[in-house]
Amino acid sequence: MRILVVDDLPFMRSIISDIVTESGHLVVGEAGDGIECLSRYKSLLPDLVLMDIVMPRMNGVEALKSLKKAYPHSRVIMCSSLSDQEKIIKAIRFGASDYIVKPFQRKRLVSAINRACSVND
Repeated sequence: MRILVVDDLPFMRSIISDIVTESGHLVVGEAGDGIECLSRYKSLLPDLVLMDIVMPRMNGVEALKSLKKAYPHSRVIMCSSLSDQEKIIKAIRFGASDYIVKPFQRKRLVSAINRACSVND
């Protein structure tokens, strides 16, 4: 699976990218905010996006809404340190495939990626 990693913190992008690679998938790009995500998605057309919610310029929920509007079949797993129920519900309502609370377990992230791999549109 070709994956775009979106997080405003470079060390988190690195950790997530390492997990993605170690689980046998390919990181095709990274982005530091929602605006960059939309641009990278358009040029890379990844199979899956792993995206943080709290980011500068455009947060993950707004990016998710824009992404799903332009690319309805896009798959997005939201990752955030927020355990706020409202944010989870909003992300799922706008089309997130899954939601992972940071700090996440490596096993949980890999499981979510593998589940997204098995979904056929």
